[in-house]
Amino acid sequence: MLLLHGPNLNLLGAREPEVYGTETLADHIATASAAAGECGLTVEARQSNHEGELLEAIHGARGRCAAIVVNPGAFTHYAWSLHDALAAFDGPVVEVHLSNPNAREPWRHTSVVAPVATGTIAGFGGLGYRLAIEAVATCLGADRAENETVARPDR
Repeated sequence: MLLLHGPNLNLLGAREPEVYGTETLADHIATASAAAGECGLTVEARQSNHEGELLEAIHGARGRCAAIVVNPGAFTHYAWSLHDALAAFDGPVVEVHLSNPNAREPWRHTSVVAPVATGTIAGFGGLGYRLAIEAVATCLGADRAENETVARPDR
């Protein structure tokens, strides 16, 4: 599973702790990795302040990763190329935000990622990463069950 982080998230723990908390990016990756391990999944984590690098990571995940959990940061609100890349990914995509964008400035209320995400988890701080991983595991389990049902016509 690919865990992606967008711009400025490398500053977590120091940047606006009253909004984003005091946990670092490494803390959130550790939370996601632990949750994934409990679900029998592994995490490949990437962070970039450059949109093109995130696009390359998404493209590289096609056919290789079962799911993507993405905290797009500010790219949430205007990176249509991120939207398009995620739309081309064949698997669950969970958008996660530490804060609740809808409870903040009006320009943060629109997500260009949400229309191509399986779901969005926002406003729960670091717990959001555990919830996102659990959502992915549930989606993947449902996909496996559907595939088993299709593969077994005797059911």
